[in-house]
Amino acid sequence: MTTPTLTDERLAELMKLVKGSDSVELKLTVPDSDIRSTGSSLGIDPLDAQIRQVVFFDTPDLALNQAGVVVRARRIQGGDGDTVVKLRPVTPDQLSAEQRRSPGLGVEVDAMPGGFVCSASMKGASTATNVRQVVLGNAEIRSLFSKEQRAFFKENSPEGIKLKDLSILGPINILKLKFNPEGFGRKMVAELWLYPDGSRILELSTKCVSTEAFQVAAESRVYLTDRGIDVSGEQQTKTKTALEYFSSLLQG
Repeated sequence: MTTPTLTDERLAELMKLVKGSDSVELKLTVPDSDIRSTGSSLGIDPLDAQIRQVVFFDTPDLALNQAGVVVRARRIQGGDGDTVVKLRPVTPDQLSAEQRRSPGLGVEVDAMPGGFVCSASMKGASTATNVRQVVLGNAEIRSLFSKEQRAFFKENSPEGIKLKDLSILGPINILKLKFNPEGFGRKMVAELWLYPDGSRILELSTKCVSTEAFQVAAESRVYLTDRGIDVSGEQQTKTKTALEYFSSLLQG
């Protein structure tokens, strides 16, 4: 199956979102059958990758996800960690001036073949240990998030749902590698998500400022195509796949 092309209306919408965002991340997911060949084509050495763990927080029936809210924490090899409360889809002009001024808030357009979404992410710092304590049930979920993040969550989550009511979905092990592909001239990121059922999703991405988005998208497409990587295949969503997997386990 191939991804659909953007209509004129959707292209106009994308241009408006890009103009109002802080950055653009261009993404491409690779089917499991092509992961090995893609790694070889791009010169990826898995031993250079960093181990991470991601855990999501939602209700068993994914009420937050259905409302466009994603709550996530991440453990990073070496002891670091981070958290995010993300709202998507969002249009930049629906955010308040105070929120846009916050150093913790980032507005980004994720663009992939045939589709795009704009998100607003309220980010925070943590540690790998603190995240692990929550996963083990030794600390409350709300302890991972700052006052600003908790306020952002309260403003955008469905009425009646509190951080303390959420279930733990995860963790998922990830291999992340930042590298400079030969002949590309830009940094690229490869993330291999390893789901507990044995399935995998490899995502390739590169970030740029909004004014460079369309040029970088064209250059990336040509570069990957020249190396035999299919840029027109059906795209997978890492977060959606993870949430649906763990939701099914919670609901038995």
